[in-house]
Amino acid sequence: MINADNQQERLVKIGWIIGFVEGESCFSVGFIKQPDRGKRRGYKTGVQVWCEFAVTQGESSLSALKEIQKFFGVGNIYLNKRYDNHREHLYRYVVRKRNDLLNVIIPFFSSYPMHTVKYEQFKKFRYVLDQIVLNKHLTDEGIIELALIAEKMNARKSRSELIRILREHTPRSPEAI
Repeated sequence: MINADNQQERLVKIGWIIGFVEGESCFSVGFIKQPDRGKRRGYKTGVQVWCEFAVTQGESSLSALKEIQKFFGVGNIYLNKRYDNHREHLYRYVVRKRNDLLNVIIPFFSSYPMHTVKYEQFKKFRYVLDQIVLNKHLTDEGIIELALIAEKMNARKSRSELIRILREHTPRSPEAI
């Protein structure tokens, strides 16, 4: 993960990574309905939970994303073409593999905490991953808890999708039937 030759260079690199992530990244938790897969182990509730760490930059700063990818040694960089009034395409450095999140991203940001509200989002993200490791996402109660946490992580998340998840996994009262 960290290949700097000396301690001072390593600390400068870590500080750069933390500062860059605080300003240009997000820790996301999302849900995908998988109603036809309800009998498969990871889809008992009919909902797949996914977690993602992403850093986004314009094409002119692609080298920064490559540096971050090299630093962590995991993840991929994806092109997000833009056809609106922006002058350049966007690139995203993304880590989605659960093992990479648990063994690289989570330990790094746990050892070197951020200093902004991003750290609060990270703690929720880490908690969601911990619950997934414990298979809590395979129960209706677990899905509800994770949906409520995800809703608090990012104010721009679609409330309608989260509300649908909660509605479908909350027991109905007898008068509602």
